[in-house]
Amino acid sequence: MSELASPPGQQDDPADDLGTHGHSHADVSGGWLRPAVFGAMDGLVTNTALVAGVGGGGAAPRAILLAGVASLVAGAISMALGEYTSVKTQNEQLDLEVAKERRELQRNPRGELAELVTQLRVRGVEEHLAQQVAEQLSRDPETALRLHVVAEMGVTVDDEPSPRTAALSSLVTFALGAVVPLLPYLFGVSLLWVALVCGGIGLAVAGALSSRFTPRPWWFAGGRQLLFGALAAAATYAIGLAIGVTAT
Repeated sequence: MSELASPPGQQDDPADDLGTHGHSHADVSGGWLRPAVFGAMDGLVTNTALVAGVGGGGAAPRAILLAGVASLVAGAISMALGEYTSVKTQNEQLDLEVAKERRELQRNPRGELAELVTQLRVRGVEEHLAQQVAEQLSRDPETALRLHVVAEMGVTVDDEPSPRTAALSSLVTFALGAVVPLLPYLFGVSLLWVALVCGGIGLAVAGALSSRFTPRPWWFAGGRQLLFGALAAAATYAIGLAIGVTAT
């Protein structure tokens, strides 16, 4: 009896082998993470800097709140429309390239087969085996198409990001980020420094949360975003002081 055989009464479970080295991956193709992070950071930086600039110029609290709310609404809509258009355009470009590759497979199947063999050999497959694998995979036109798209363009046909998801993620997170530095004014605390502290805390928290999706430690991601926001706020505050416009 082999030493690797299961004990009497116990059956081999394929999942046991997978469990020794199995792992899972986060969804990186849904199209929500980048616009969500970008939207939140943009909303925080934009309105924190806007509050600093308008407040530095001597604007009244009501004028600061009005400018901040207008920036929130305009920015959220702009971000959503921009994300939808950019993702939609990217998907349409991919569809165009996939259609081009499909036509090539129909017009020149032997040449595309040779190309697939070459791609397999470049990846370390021996020539005779690459020929056999390419021929077998090419029997299904859709499988061959997907392989060519992945090898030549580095993308998969079935993993196009959703324009609606990107737009909604961007709109919601921008609005959430942009409202943070306005919270003191919304609750009747008309102090510029309090609003800037709220914006700074929001930036640090958002940066720290984003570290869940990266190898960076939370303190590095939070501190980096706080630094970026502080630089933007300092620049707009200095401009506001220099211009010295008083809004009523």
